[in-house]
Amino acid sequence: MFIIPLSLLFFSASLFFPPMPQSLNHPLHLLLCDAPWSKSSLPDSDSDLDHDPEQESNPQPPQPPPQRQKGEVYRVWLASRVPSQRNGGYSTAGAQRPLTRANLRLAQRIAELCVPQILHIFWSRHPVRTFFMVAFSFIRGTFPVFKGYTHALIINEVQSLISSGHYTWSHLIRLVAAEFVRLAAEKSLDTFATNNELFVQNSARYLVEYKQMEQRVRLDIPTLSDPTVRDLLAESDLFVSSFQGAGGFGLLSPFDLIRIFSLLSELASHVFVLSTISYGPLSILAFAISFLSAAYPLVQSSLLPRTYRFDSPVYSEDEIRLTEKQEQMRQLSLSDTHRPEVMLFGLGPWILQTWATARQAVLGLHSSQQSSHSPSSLFSHFNVAEVIAALQNLPFVLMLQTSTSLGSLALYRSSVQSIVYTISTLFITLQMAVQGVFLMGAFCASMEIEPFLQPKKGSQVKYVSTSGGMKIEARNLSYTYPGCSEPALRNVSFTLEAGETLAVVGYNGSGKSTLGKVLSRIVDFNSGELFINDVDVRRYDPAELHKATTAVFQSFCKYNGTVAENVGVGYIPDLDHPTALRRAVHLAEGDHIVRSLPHGINTRLDALGLDSMSYSSAGMGASGTRAPWTSHGLSGGEWQRIALARAFMRAHQPEVHFLLFDEPTSALDAHAQNKIFQTIDTIARGPDADESAPRVKTVLFITHRLSVARRADKIAMMQDGSITEFGTHDELLKLGGSYAALYQASV
Repeated sequence: MFIIPLSLLFFSASLFFPPMPQSLNHPLHLLLCDAPWSKSSLPDSDSDLDHDPEQESNPQPPQPPPQRQKGEVYRVWLASRVPSQRNGGYSTAGAQRPLTRANLRLAQRIAELCVPQILHIFWSRHPVRTFFMVAFSFIRGTFPVFKGYTHALIINEVQSLISSGHYTWSHLIRLVAAEFVRLAAEKSLDTFATNNELFVQNSARYLVEYKQMEQRVRLDIPTLSDPTVRDLLAESDLFVSSFQGAGGFGLLSPFDLIRIFSLLSELASHVFVLSTISYGPLSILAFAISFLSAAYPLVQSSLLPRTYRFDSPVYSEDEIRLTEKQEQMRQLSLSDTHRPEVMLFGLGPWILQTWATARQAVLGLHSSQQSSHSPSSLFSHFNVAEVIAALQNLPFVLMLQTSTSLGSLALYRSSVQSIVYTISTLFITLQMAVQGVFLMGAFCASMEIEPFLQPKKGSQVKYVSTSGGMKIEARNLSYTYPGCSEPALRNVSFTLEAGETLAVVGYNGSGKSTLGKVLSRIVDFNSGELFINDVDVRRYDPAELHKATTAVFQSFCKYNGTVAENVGVGYIPDLDHPTALRRAVHLAEGDHIVRSLPHGINTRLDALGLDSMSYSSAGMGASGTRAPWTSHGLSGGEWQRIALARAFMRAHQPEVHFLLFDEPTSALDAHAQNKIFQTIDTIARGPDADESAPRVKTVLFITHRLSVARRADKIAMMQDGSITEFGTHDELLKLGGSYAALYQASV
C-alpha cells in the first residue's frame, strides 16, 4: 500500500535535487532478563560500566565493539546519516535528513526493504479490518465532493425559486432531506471507519512496542556500548512513538501515510468535478484567477519563511541538543535523587540559568530580527487577506456573465480551493514521509541486531552442569572500557576448580569488579581466553551461563516496587511464593527489616532512598497514616540485605553452580558480615550438608576486608588490572608481597 506513492515520490523528486556523496561506510538486569518469561512468544492480547578515575587518563574516542555483518537495511540507514559539521561525526539521532537526490534514493531503497515488514504488522493480526481501513480512506476522500454537490443542488433550487417567483417547496424539501441523509450516512461511515482505524492502530502499536521491548531485553552491554547502535535504537524509538498517530511530535506514522490515499481520492474527485465544466476563454481566465488566489498563501510562505514557516516539523540537530539540555535541567530541578547535592553545592542558579538559555533558544527568543528594510519585511506589511478576498470574488463576477448557476459556481470555487489545499497537504505529508522512512529503516534494522555476546551459528555448544560446581580458567584476559586508553584488565590468568572459593582483593581501581563482570559474561574481553568447564566461554549462550549464576554486584539495582518484588526478581518462578520470599529474606538476615515496615513484605520501597521526599500530604491517609501505595525509604545497609536476599532466591537452585558477590557486605557491620558469609558457605555446600561436606557450587567474592578473604580457598591479589599474587592466605603471607603488606596494614 505504501510502496507505490513513496516510490513515485522518491523517483520524481530525485530528478530535481542535486546529488550529495554519501559514504556507506545493569549487569543484574542481564542475569535476570534471560529467564523464561522474557522470551519471544508473542502473547495474544542500569548497567554498571563505571570504573575508577585512574583508568580514565588520556581518554580516546569510543571504539565500538566489532559487530557482526549488518544487513542491507542497516547499511542504507547508516549511509543516510548526515555528517555533523560540529564534530565531524554523525548528526544527532533523529536529526532531519536533507532532501538530496542521494537521500531520496536511500529512502526509496529502505521503503522497498521495510514496507513489506510493516505491512505484515498491519495485515497479520486483522486483515479484514486493515482492508476496510484502506478502503474507507478512499471513500472518505470523496466526502467533500458529495458535500459540495448537494450544496450546489440546494443553492440552484433556491436560485430557481427566487428567479421564477413560483415557490414550490416540495423539491427543495427533498433536497434538504437528502442532505440530512447524506450527513447521517457520512457520520455513520466516519464513526465506523474511525473506530476500525483506532482498533487496527492500537493493535499495530502494541505489536511494534512488543517487538521493540523484545529486542531490548536481548541486547547486551557490549552491543549497547556501540554509539551507532544507540543512535539506531533512538531513531527506532521515534518510529515506535509515531504510532500514536496524527503526526504527533512531528512524526509521520504509517497510519498518517495511509491517509495519503484519502488525499489522492479527494484530489481526483475535485479534478473530476472541474473536468465536467465547459471551458471557454472566460472560464479559463476565471479558473486561473481562482487558482492563483488560492495558491498565493503557499507562495508567500516560501517567500517569507520566517513569518509563514511551513516546514516539515522534524527537529534539527541544534534543536535536539538544546531540547535535551533544557529537559536535563528540568529533571535536575525536580529530581529527589539529586536534591542533596543541588542544595549542598548551590546548583540552583546554575540549573536555572542553563535551562533559561536553552529554553530561550528553543523558543527562538535569541533569533535576530529581520531587517525592516528587507523585501520580505515589506511584503509582510501588506494586508494580503483583503487582496486575496477581492481576487477570489472576480471569478463570480466573470462567471455571472455566462449562464452558470450559483450552485455550480460555488462547487467550482470550492473544488479549486480544495485542490490547492489538498496538493499542499499532500506535499507536506510526503515531505514528512521521507523523514519517516529513515525512522522506519532504523526500526527494521534494529530488529536485525544480534547481541554481541551471542555465539556464532554453528559454534554454539550447550552448557552441561557438573555436580561439583563450575570450573573457571582464565588465560591472559585483557579488557579496555570503550573510550579509555588504559586497560582495566591486563593479562589476567588463574584457574578456579569446581567447588573452590576465590577471594579477589586489591586497591581501588585495580580491576576487581571488571573481572567479576567478565567472568559472569556481562561484558566481553578484548584478548585472551576464558574457559568454563574446559569449554571456550564464547561458545556458550550467555543466557545459559546466567541461569547457572547468581550474583550481588557492587552497584546493585533498586526497583521501585514492593519488598516482595525487589527480592522475587532474583528467581521469577518463585516471585508469587511467599514462603520462598521469606526464606530468602531470612538468609539475608533481613527479617527485622520486613517486620519494621508498615505493610511488611508488601511495602512499596523508594528506590531513590529518600523516603519519597514528599512535598505534600498526598501520601497520608485521613488519620495521618501512610497510604498503602506510599513508598518507604531504606538505608544503605538495608538495601544491601535486599540485594543479598535477591541473590539467595536462586542461589539454592540445583542449576546454579557459580556464586558471585562483589562487596556484598560493604554496608554491614562485622557481626552481620560473618553471618552472611557463613550463609554463603552453607549454600555452596548444598542443602542439609555439614561443614565438612564438599562444596557443590563455586564461589567468587570481591572484598576490601582481608579478614573475610582468608575464608577463601584461594586469594587473588590485583594491582593495575593484573593478578600479581595468587594462592592461599598463608602462602601469600609467607610471600611477603603486596597482600602481606595490605593485610598487616588492615590488622
